Parts: sequence; structure tokens; C-alpha cells
Amino acid sequence: MSHNTTEINRRMNKFDGHHSVWLFGYGSLIFKADFPFLDRRPASIDGWSRRFWQGSHDHRGTESAPGRVVTLVPEAGAVCHGVAYLVTPEEFAHLDHREKNGYLRLATDIHFDDGSSEEGLVYIATRENAAYLGPATEWDIARQIATARGPSGPNSEYLLELAKALRMLGKTDQHVFEIEKHLRELITA
Repeated sequence: MSHNTTEINRRMNKFDGHHSVWLFGYGSLIFKADFPFLDRRPASIDGWSRRFWQGSHDHRGTESAPGRVVTLVPEAGAVCHGVAYLVTPEEFAHLDHREKNGYLRLATDIHFDDGSSEEGLVYIATRENAAYLGPATEWDIARQIATARGPSGPNSEYLLELAKALRMLGKTDQHVFEIEKHLRELITA
């Protein structure tokens, strides 16, 4: 599958005819909502773990020096915490472009802190996309993030903002926080 998934996502019609749809954000969508929304709530989805396994050729890196951003990988029993936005379907043109570097829309159950849940969608970059970098040690990921930079800024900013946003939500993500620790060691060395 190519880097650009915009056209594939435009063909997803599961939520056609809906006046609003919940969108789950687990990466930059937590701290950078550059789209209008009707509501924003802390939320989670089950069966997925956040991992810095997706390459960023268009935002936090370049074709020759990709950055690393998060995607979700299936993991039985895992819970991924983030933020859900209630958006109108008109926002998907912008979101499909923003998430075009290998991310596909997937329908999922989104769980809210009050115990309620709603079906919504999430963008996930699977291993089949051309930008997928796959697993690496947290140390190696931190080293790559420390040097990557793209049109949206330094890759380190993405990691640090995500870690900060998770703390503000009161959520722990060992993978993210371990990479952050290594990045800070690299910066101060």
C-alpha cells in the first residue's frame, strides 16, 4: 500500500448519513486538534497498544530521513487511552489528508470515563503500508526521533507533546515514557 491513503479512506462509507461521529485520537490528535469539533472527552479503546512504529515522511521527517510517530498494534487485554472528538463528517476530508501517510480509518468502540461507549473511528497505520517502520528498541527509537525533522517541526516535539498530554490526562504509557526518558538523556548528553 502506498504512503498516501487519502483515496482509500474516502471510500469508507460506514458513517455516511451520520450527523456526527466520534473520532479517537491517540497521538498528535490528543494535543493538536486543528479541526472544529462538537465535543472532546477523555476516552480509550480496547485491544490496542500505542507504538512508535510508523514512519513520518510528511510531518515529522522526510523521505530520506523519516521521523517516528505512533500507530496502534493489536494486543489482547491492552487498553489505549486518548481523547475522543465528536466531529461532523465534513471534517474527514481534512483528517484524511492529515493522516494520509499510511493511516486507514477503522470503526471501533470508544469507551468514555463515565462508563458509556459509542461506535466511532480511529486512524491506524498497519504494517502493510509503505511508511511502516516496525519495532525497534526504545533507545533506537529515541535516537531516530532526536535527529528527525519535517515540515511540521522536530520529531522530538511530537514525542514530548504526546508525553505531556498523556500526563495531563492522568494516563501512563510505558512505551512513550521510556522513549521520552531516552530522548532527554540524549538531549542533555
